[in-house]
Amino acid sequence: MIRVLLVDDQPLIRSGFRALLDLEDDIEVVAEAADGQAGLELAGKHLPDVALVDIHMPAVDGIETTRRIAADPALAGVHVVILTNYGLDEYVFDALRAGAAGFLVKDILPEDFLHAVRVAARGDALLAPSITRKLINRYVAQPLPATRGKGLDELTGREREAVALVARGLSNDEIAARMVISPMTAKTHVNRAMVKLHARDRAQLVVFAYESGLVVPPGS
Repeated sequence: MIRVLLVDDQPLIRSGFRALLDLEDDIEVVAEAADGQAGLELAGKHLPDVALVDIHMPAVDGIETTRRIAADPALAGVHVVILTNYGLDEYVFDALRAGAAGFLVKDILPEDFLHAVRVAARGDALLAPSITRKLINRYVAQPLPATRGKGLDELTGREREAVALVARGLSNDEIAARMVISPMTAKTHVNRAMVKLHARDRAQLVVFAYESGLVVPPGS
């Protein structure tokens, strides 16, 4: 059973998401919160697999909520998915750095929303194609040379290859096919890279791949 926490200051949004989730046999909404502070308290109490967190909330916003969850060892199993109205605004990249597992736009189709919750619960990166494109465009427009190359020496050649494929949006099965290895070996390469880079999840591997220069955005 996938345990979900909803954190959004709009009751209508929360009720809509809950109605969808409650119809699924393998998903349970364990709690709801209208702000980040309450969300943090409920996360500690219920230890959900997935926390769906609105990026814009009064008091403690989605970025700070994500940062505190990511920093708490007791909440290491909680995967934060940011909810946003705009696809990619000035705060989304900061949330990714803070430890978010991915992002969902609130007008997402119901079937895609449910799939996303299951993907996040598995610990996979969750970046909608529209957000990924804009994220890459940001790197093209504003490269970050100060961090280029940092951390690459920690990785083996195969781990670098696996991380680069994660950054291009490939699943473990797809990485295995591309590298001509088993899915379990692909997962091992990815997991070892996460440990060496102190990455909370695959989404942070995406950030590392672009910031380090391991993956170069198209046209740059």
